[in-house]
Amino acid sequence: MTVRSVSLGVLAVAGVVALGAGLLVGRAAFGGTSTEAATGRTAAAAGGKVDVIVKATDSEFWQSMLAGSEKAGADLGLELGLFGPTSETNIAEQVSLVENSISRGVEAIVLASNSSTALDDVVNRARVAGIKVVTVDNAIGAQSEGFIGTDNIKAGQQAGDRMCQLLTAQGKQAGSVLHESAVSGVQVLTDRFDGFRKGLAATCPGAQIIQTLVNNNDLNTAVGQVNDALTRTPDLAGIFADNNTSGTGTARAISDARRGDAVAVVAFDSDPAEVEAVRTGAIDAILVQNPFFFGYQGVVEAAMSIKGSTPPVNLDPGAVLVDPENVGDPTLAALLKPPTTTG
Repeated sequence: MTVRSVSLGVLAVAGVVALGAGLLVGRAAFGGTSTEAATGRTAAAAGGKVDVIVKATDSEFWQSMLAGSEKAGADLGLELGLFGPTSETNIAEQVSLVENSISRGVEAIVLASNSSTALDDVVNRARVAGIKVVTVDNAIGAQSEGFIGTDNIKAGQQAGDRMCQLLTAQGKQAGSVLHESAVSGVQVLTDRFDGFRKGLAATCPGAQIIQTLVNNNDLNTAVGQVNDALTRTPDLAGIFADNNTSGTGTARAISDARRGDAVAVVAFDSDPAEVEAVRTGAIDAILVQNPFFFGYQGVVEAAMSIKGSTPPVNLDPGAVLVDPENVGDPTLAALLKPPTTTG
């Protein structure tokens, strides 16, 4: 592996600025950082051992985070381990993965936790052992060196505002809206829904969120739940889907029922099925995050921590609203179809 000579301080700033500037247009995140420009400065974290643990290896969203981590590891000359449970509901397996990282004596862990509380104990044990921990996407109770994640309340408000626009266009400002959710008790999803409710109430106070259905991140369950809701509530005006599984399941049910013109759908994330659903009209809008950036910047901040530098306490990359008008924009191509790896 080629090791480049880089100042971590310069790299961190370049990473945050260069990647952050590209978030809203979907560029820059896949060009790495200004590493070459910093060549010749103090050596970075070459040879450091960092484990990246995502929520689930079966999801393209998290596979993109792993790809970003892999790119940063190569740029910095790190010994990188890429791990994750097979499902976002498998919290026990994720705890075991952190325990394995402690046993192997890694210097830092980048963690996208499946629970806001269940990994607190094992993270505390890691930090007592001298291991730096950078958390991604879902904040936890335990202290960490830094957190990288979308302000989901703000992004949820964007979703609620767009839902109102869609309902208004159909003359259904006081219509019924279904919340299709992936998992209960995860702060990220709770924040998205809270933001959605605020955004919808501020602009369409007459609209009613009639029910929250939880699919446990299972696609077939999501499809069945939405199909049942469409049958049970024939005048259903809108559906808010809070992650990629919920969004893809909703899109499939809407397509099967041929209700794309009648039911407004706003979802989170951007797996290929969701993007295609935006193109076909089964989903009206998606809030797109940048998991590649999560992974790249997470490893950068882990490397900073190893070398004694202080990463940003809280870094919000933001979210981009994608709809039929901009889904074909070339500047969004890298954001909508990022590199992936399973580790």
